[in-house]
Amino acid sequence: MPLPGAVEVLGRLAERYGLVAVVSGRPVSYLTERLAAAGDRVWLSGLYGLEGSDGGRPVAVPAAARWRPVVGEVVVQARERFGDLVEDKGLSLTLHVRTAPELEEEVRAWAAAEAARTGLETRPAKASIELHPPVPTDKGTVVEAAAGGMVAAAYFGDDRGDLPAFDGLDRLAAAGVATVRVAVRTEEAPPELLRRADLVVDGPEGCLAVFEDLAG
Repeated sequence: MPLPGAVEVLGRLAERYGLVAVVSGRPVSYLTERLAAAGDRVWLSGLYGLEGSDGGRPVAVPAAARWRPVVGEVVVQARERFGDLVEDKGLSLTLHVRTAPELEEEVRAWAAAEAARTGLETRPAKASIELHPPVPTDKGTVVEAAAGGMVAAAYFGDDRGDLPAFDGLDRLAAAGVATVRVAVRTEEAPPELLRRADLVVDGPEGCLAVFEDLAG
């Protein structure tokens, strides 16, 4: 759940800046439920760019929609083997290993085999591995498209899946956009993310403090 005050400050930021977005690996429905208080002022992108939002309603990228039955079949197979470690996201699935680290090697091997069998792609994430449709979208392509035409862009991230967003900022910077990469330091934040950041803040509380300053 968001920290107390986080949703309110996102709404204030959206009133002050050209675009405020939440770019997540979670489904848009998950984001909408938790960020409803910000209204439609905050732009949402879910499942690493596989879903957008139309008035809070999830809208799948057309190229990804046809993979939904394939994902559904893999979810069934995964649950038969790994049970509650499986999270069905509709257009993708996540196999969580935080509560079962002894199974990580088995889970990763199984995911790789399923990717080879079905054509889905594996993506590493925080204490998990994900299976996605082979659609060329990630947090970096989302950020690059969303910030098109703007003079400046910043991104806050704490996960391996946020590294492509930093790549997107690099491409924007090469095109003349002023960019800031912000890493949120947590126990699970990947070292590469911290190394590449222009600014590092300590945990969600540090991130919220920067938001408060930016909101004025």
